[in-house]
Amino acid sequence: MAPAAVLLAGLGSMARAADPAVSIELSTAEQVGEACLLSFVAQSDHAQDIGQAVYETVLFDAKGQVARLTLLDFQDLPAGRMRVRQFQFPYACDAISRVLINGATTCTGGADLPEAACSRGITLSSRTDQELLG
Repeated sequence: MAPAAVLLAGLGSMARAADPAVSIELSTAEQVGEACLLSFVAQSDHAQDIGQAVYETVLFDAKGQVARLTLLDFQDLPAGRMRVRQFQFPYACDAISRVLINGATTCTGGADLPEAACSRGITLSSRTDQELLG
């Protein structure tokens, strides 16, 4: 490949990597009585605020089987600002092996918010023993 083509290919991949997206981190899993409180840190890198982001989410048990399919309402995600959202589930935290973000069921915002802004290019990570997948 010619040097100019290599440079252009590299710039193209950098542009794709810089596309705005939502990132969600599973920050903590805390046992509260008989329930597990999952804390998520979410941030939108879009130029426009997301008015409401609701994600279809699946919890897997310790055997890897589906334990619960639910909707998590992350509410508003202001552009470039971090938000912490907490959700409580009637399980012991060590009984939850994985959390799957199946996709966004609701993603609202201004007219300039790109289509699929809540799900396209989403970045998922976990600081807990539970894996966060998408």
